[in-house]
Amino acid sequence: MSEREGAAPDRADRLTGRLADRLDRLSYFFPAHDEEANLEPLVAEALEALPALATTFEIVIVDDGSRDATPAIADRLAAANPDVVRAVHHSTNLGYGAALRTGIGAARYDAIAFTDGDRQFRVADLGRLSERLRGSDAPDVVVGYRIRRADPPLRTLYARAYRLANRLFFDLRVRDVDCACKLFRRSALQGIRVESGGAFFSAELLIKLRERGRSVVEVGVPHHPRVAGSASGARPSVVLRAVRDFWSLRLRLWTNKRRALARGEPMIQEGPIGAG
Repeated sequence: MSEREGAAPDRADRLTGRLADRLDRLSYFFPAHDEEANLEPLVAEALEALPALATTFEIVIVDDGSRDATPAIADRLAAANPDVVRAVHHSTNLGYGAALRTGIGAARYDAIAFTDGDRQFRVADLGRLSERLRGSDAPDVVVGYRIRRADPPLRTLYARAYRLANRLFFDLRVRDVDCACKLFRRSALQGIRVESGGAFFSAELLIKLRERGRSVVEVGVPHHPRVAGSASGARPSVVLRAVRDFWSLRLRLWTNKRRALARGEPMIQEGPIGAG
């Protein structure tokens, strides 16, 4: 048998193995605020990448009160792919955390993943997280950390200070709290409530997951420069809101932990659907 004759079965075996390792059902969503230039290529990327990650999947676009063409493009993409793409709209800009809450709440399947709408993460790299989710220790949550952060130096400096503050005041030992590449078991989000609707959302969610005994593990993922649109996470109003939410939670946990954990909107309204 020639090398060429033996290559095709080997490739077929590898493909069969990869398909067998897929998640059963995956909800993938991304928040988008004024991301008209990124929306269509991101959905096309997701439609190409997700069949290798899940047997059944859905894509949820969360338009957070965009003022550009994002809402119209989102609706057009949903109409063009009605079986797998849905669009959810906020009538006004409610904030990053509120968009994540909406995406989690709209998810229908047992595995729930998200990236941002700015295309700084590749959808295919969610495979690194899903592989870890299927590990022998069966973690509840897999969070990415940026192997090499592709952001301006000042924003990277802010992120390091923020990570240190979360470690000092909450003992949150996650190396990249706000990495927008995360994967959850739906069951892990049952009973979790989050109050913040801004940039502190991810930290509050991780803090409350830990307090409820959920297991959280980390996986490195590549990070890419933004090629279209503009970031809004470093705006003073966003930073001030995050600082307010940070100290509100810290003071409430010191005062009455049980009551603090019960504050906020529930992440999941109903019980699990299917198997992830």
